[in-house]
Amino acid sequence: MPRAKRGNKRVQKRKKVLKLSSGFFGTKSNAYRMAKQAVDRAGKFATRDRRQKKRQFRSLWIVRINAAAHQHGLSYNRFVQGLKLAGCELDRKVLAQLAAAEDGKPFAGLVDLAKQALEKSGQSAAASG
Repeated sequence: MPRAKRGNKRVQKRKKVLKLSSGFFGTKSNAYRMAKQAVDRAGKFATRDRRQKKRQFRSLWIVRINAAAHQHGLSYNRFVQGLKLAGCELDRKVLAQLAAAEDGKPFAGLVDLAKQALEKSGQSAAASG
């Protein structure tokens, strides 16, 4: 049986890996074996960090909302609870944008809405007492 040398397919495969590794430091960008290892490793980190990016942004939004809520005399927890009771369905991304905005009036309005909802449900008295 004749030996298969793969020919053009082999060149294409290597070219693809070397293109992905362009910009890597040293041998990892031009030696196929090292480039393949580096590309595999980079792909693993890229997959993991796409998930972590979502976590980190959510955490950042919560920090921003908490800081703005504290300026208006509410904790993050009470603020979100009040919004839920009021039936406000804004997500954390939008709330963080409103909290970081130059004009603080829209966020102040949301804080008032949350406070009114907490008072209506009688939970602000139970929390402070």
